[in-house]
Amino acid sequence: MKGITTLLFSLFLLFGFTSYLPSATAFDVLDTDGKLLRNGGSYYVVPVKRGSGGGIELAATGNETCPLTVVQSPNKASKGKPLSLAFPILFPYITPNFPFQIMFASVPTCTPTRLWIVVDGLPEGPAVKIGGYRDARSGAFQVQKASQRGCNHYKLLFCLDDTCEDIGVYVDSEGNRRLVLTKNDPFLVQFQRVTSSTA
Repeated sequence: MKGITTLLFSLFLLFGFTSYLPSATAFDVLDTDGKLLRNGGSYYVVPVKRGSGGGIELAATGNETCPLTVVQSPNKASKGKPLSLAFPILFPYITPNFPFQIMFASVPTCTPTRLWIVVDGLPEGPAVKIGGYRDARSGAFQVQKASQRGCNHYKLLFCLDDTCEDIGVYVDSEGNRRLVLTKNDPFLVQFQRVTSSTA
């Protein structure tokens, strides 16, 4: 009897775990090659619309002496810098509406961390930065599908509990395309896997 109970409990745990594993559905997060987005994988985050700028990178804005501001590259041909999307639970793939961290693969030596944060109290409103700021919000990033089936178009969000805000682009007086929180104008992106041929 004890053996049967142990077996049933093990099957329950297995079902509970596998029910959260992603399968090939329209709700998965896919890269530009149509492959599932890997937890901890390295990707370029590139815009769906290429007319205004390129991928995501860092810039020194305002009084910063080190590039701490996450921006869209002004060069529309640029893929930006490689990024990693990761969460600590040992699932192999990133799934929609699940909290994760975003970090640059490499940063200048003057920056204390590679992790994205959201900082309050700035002229442009809550903005995406890396390290060096005290007024960082609590929360995590998420990704959601932003188009109909057949297009791997997504938007990034920053969430605290059940409250989420889209990440959009704010163009400052110096032409920097800063990533900020917005309620009605999300920055639509795709994920291009970093390979030896694209790096």
